[in-house]
Amino acid sequence: MLNVFARPSVSRITDPVGAWLVRHRVSPNVVTVVGTVCSVAAAVTLFPRGWLLTGTLVVTVFLLFDLLDGAVARASGHGGDFGAVLDAGCDRIADGAVFGSLLWWALVTTGNETRGLALLLSLVAAQVISYVKARAEAQGLSATAGVAERAERLVVLLVGTGLHGMGVPYVLDVALWALAAASVFTVGQRLVGAYRSRAG
Repeated sequence: MLNVFARPSVSRITDPVGAWLVRHRVSPNVVTVVGTVCSVAAAVTLFPRGWLLTGTLVVTVFLLFDLLDGAVARASGHGGDFGAVLDAGCDRIADGAVFGSLLWWALVTTGNETRGLALLLSLVAAQVISYVKARAEAQGLSATAGVAERAERLVVLLVGTGLHGMGVPYVLDVALWALAAASVFTVGQRLVGAYRSRAG
């Protein structure tokens, strides 16, 4: 949903940056890999230590590279099929590192099993959401519906962790369980969408 409504506004910001990177001979694949490596490094070093506010800010900056690789591809006039595969794979790696690092923080650092369960549900559901879509498309079906796509999931998660890092009470628990519920619901939406496209 955010991808549809926010894309025009975001593109007005990212497209000039993408054009600048192209002039300096930076490829979209390089942007994708750099953003992923830095996101993973920030997540696994900051979140497990309980530095949620710092981790949220740093991870958010590097996750924005996911917007820049598309801008670079548009500015260069070629993204390529491999670029799309690389981008999708790197998205899964970054998401796994962010959720996994927070899961470690919840279970090991703070011993909060309730938050750990919510994070585990969200982590597994996020991977399934992406897999169902990819598998459906490989079978010639459509499974694009969903209230909790990647952008929504990351916004809810990082707003929750950031506010928790600022000392705001309860907001993280609400965010995590809302995210878990929405993610599981989205898995169901995509499976139903794939089934209906088959029936049609």
